[in-house]
Amino acid sequence: MEAEKIILGIDPGTRLLGYALIQIKAKKIELLQYGVIQLAKYASQALKLKKIFDRISEIIEHYNPDEMALESPFYGENIQVAIKLGRAQGVAMAAALSREIPISEYAPRKVKQSVTGNGSASKEQVAAMLKNLVVFGEHTEEVALDATDALAVAVCHYYQHNLPQGKSKSWSAFVKDNPDRIK
Repeated sequence: MEAEKIILGIDPGTRLLGYALIQIKAKKIELLQYGVIQLAKYASQALKLKKIFDRISEIIEHYNPDEMALESPFYGENIQVAIKLGRAQGVAMAAALSREIPISEYAPRKVKQSVTGNGSASKEQVAAMLKNLVVFGEHTEEVALDATDALAVAVCHYYQHNLPQGKSKSWSAFVKDNPDRIK
C-alpha cells in the first residue's frame, strides 16, 4: 500500500509566485491549499526574495510537506528575467532545503505533458485538466493561473514518481493502466 504524502508544488515568479499543496491518499490526489504570493508591490528584488523565503517557510511549517517540486524557469530572450526567476526558484529551494525536504525540478513542457498529454498546452488547458485529476474539496474559488501551474507541477511530480515501472510512459498507456486516477 502506498504511503500518504504531501507534495508542495512551486511555480516561481517575481510578480506572482504560485504554490500548491497536494496530499496523496490511496492513489487519490487531494488539494490541500493553493494560491499565489503577491510580489509586485515590493520595490526591490531583495525584498521580494525575502518575502518568498518567509512565506514558503511558513507554508512548509504549517503543512510539513514530504517533497517539493518546482517548475524550472523558462529561459526566453531576456537574460535579466531568467536571472530573477532563477533567484526566486533558489530562495524557494533554500526554504525547503533548510528543512531537509527533497526537491525535484521539471521543465514547463514536461509539466504540461504530464497533466494534459500535450507539452504545448495553454495555461487554461492545464487548469481545465486539473479539475478532472484532483479532488478540489472546498477549494472552488477562482485563482490565478500561477496557482494552477504550481498545482500542475505537484501533480507532475507525483505522476513521474508513481508510473508503473516497465510500462509505456505515454499518456494513453498511463490512462489505460490507471483508470482510477481519471475522473
